[in-house]
Amino acid sequence: MVDTTDGNRSLNRTVALGFGVVYTLVGLAGFLVSENFISKTDNDLLGFQVNHLHNIVHLLIGVALIAASKRHDTARSANLAIGATYLLLGVLGPVINGSAVDIIALNGADNVLHLLSGVLLLGVALLADKDARSRSHA
Repeated sequence: MVDTTDGNRSLNRTVALGFGVVYTLVGLAGFLVSENFISKTDNDLLGFQVNHLHNIVHLLIGVALIAASKRHDTARSANLAIGATYLLLGVLGPVINGSAVDIIALNGADNVLHLLSGVLLLGVALLADKDARSRSHA
């Protein structure tokens, strides 16, 4: 499915697909090193602490982004929702780290990644593909 008249995939679809594939692969790779379901561990994947719940969250986000990448409007909505959630999690992460609500084993590396992912996903959702959006509302 093509979203623009020049035959190119929209940036929102491309970003949703790219992030979806990466988050799905990271979720799967996390199961190779994690041992616990919800507790904090010393197990890490490239400096990111992981547990099974953390891996499941990454898998769900990855699959949702891949599925949303099929159409521009769903990709934009997913980028917006997931980007806003990641941005909020990146800001709240330092408060959550080490507390009783930190059931997905967050650490400083996660906080930085969530902030960057949130800014990129949200930025693309809000600023990219204005031509595709105006055509879909016409």
